[in-house]
Amino acid sequence: MTKTSPGTRSESLDALRGLAILLMVLSGNIHGEHPLPAWMYHAQVGPPNFIFNPNLPGITWVDLVFPFFLFAMGMAFPFAMTKKLDAGVSRWRIALQILERGLLLTGFAIYLQHIKPFAFATQPTAVDWLIGLLGFALLFPILLRLPAAWKPIWRLLLRGGGLVGAAALMLFIRFPDGTGFSVYRSDIIIIVLANMSVFGALLWLVTRDGILPRLGVLGVLLAFRLTHGVDGSWNQWIWNFTPAPWMYSFYYLQYLFIVIPGTIAGDLVYRWTRSTDDPAVRPADGWRSVTVLGVTVLTVGVNLAGLFTRSLVATAIADGILCALALWLTTEAGTSLARLHRALVQWGSYWLLLGICFEVFEGGIKKDHPTLSYYFVTAGLAGFAFTGFSVLVDRFRKTRSVRLLVENGQNPMIAYIAGSNLVLPILSLTSIQVLLGVLSSSPWLGFLRGVFFTALVAIATSVFTRNRLFWRT
Repeated sequence: MTKTSPGTRSESLDALRGLAILLMVLSGNIHGEHPLPAWMYHAQVGPPNFIFNPNLPGITWVDLVFPFFLFAMGMAFPFAMTKKLDAGVSRWRIALQILERGLLLTGFAIYLQHIKPFAFATQPTAVDWLIGLLGFALLFPILLRLPAAWKPIWRLLLRGGGLVGAAALMLFIRFPDGTGFSVYRSDIIIIVLANMSVFGALLWLVTRDGILPRLGVLGVLLAFRLTHGVDGSWNQWIWNFTPAPWMYSFYYLQYLFIVIPGTIAGDLVYRWTRSTDDPAVRPADGWRSVTVLGVTVLTVGVNLAGLFTRSLVATAIADGILCALALWLTTEAGTSLARLHRALVQWGSYWLLLGICFEVFEGGIKKDHPTLSYYFVTAGLAGFAFTGFSVLVDRFRKTRSVRLLVENGQNPMIAYIAGSNLVLPILSLTSIQVLLGVLSSSPWLGFLRGVFFTALVAIATSVFTRNRLFWRT
């Protein structure tokens, strides 16, 4: 096996991020005239009426996509910032870059919600679809990673032109209720990601040399999570205080319960890429690696099925057995990669079992409103999912089998918006969308249409990636 060279990306991480973003696209595009089984939707918003029920416990695969992306975000911090620190960039300058990135994501969240055709038009016309395409195109001068050889003046003119065009478009658009631009009209998923990109990255920056301080922050965050409901307390005041409610809420910081475990996994993976010991794979260990891959997949499936059907005792027992099996399989770690997998399995088992212990709290695991069990269970499952990708990509070198996921994971912002502002407008303007409408006549045909749509998004994003057209993230 050829080890990833120091400072390069982790394709396993890109694959996990790509899986999360494409499943996010799929989950939003599987609606038909007849509903699918309840496990195909958010557990708290199921068929037949799709009315939000915050008292309904359980999770489905749809409830994993966002935490998987958050976990991947946390994993990326060591890769993004260690290279800068090693190059001599000061921590203050990196901190300013982190704040800049947070503002960029916040602006992206607001802009995105203003240019989605279905957001500003209940029945989009050809003009509306063209506006959506224009909104997508204007993001390129703003977000595109420009060649280092470009002169500053050309960069400034391009970025400025894009920003002026985007601002004019947002001011021009009117919504069905007659209102126009508002900073409170934003994509909540991106707003949460913006908060995590700032607070998670700053936290990693100041705790780069130690995991214990990060775990300490989790303890403090847990204290606020459990006490913010005490009337008149200073805990409640801090929890509710927000100088800019359209971009920040202490409530969002709870997702650090997923991001921080991601940073720990990211530290492990980055250190593996920098290790100098013999990376050779022992052929005799192949069966162990195959079994570890199977256990990671089975662990995710068992928890989805068990927690959704509320088979809590059986799920807890199965988790104990699967975690013990994974730990045993990774005990004989004769290579640097095997030691990495052992550490990832240890941490993944800890977060998963911790979440299972919290399952009986707050009425059972839920995504909305998120419970402590949800945070820790999904962090553990994300750790297992990454381990599976690492076995496939880093151990067996099967990168080609997940190439589409990797390329989407390397360009997540394009993948996120390409469905609503590129693929859907093109399908609608060419009347292909009408032809696809026949796939809504039955539940699984509707799902097939969603898979086809997601595949188009994945291919479109892959084309941009292969042509080196990356958006800054």
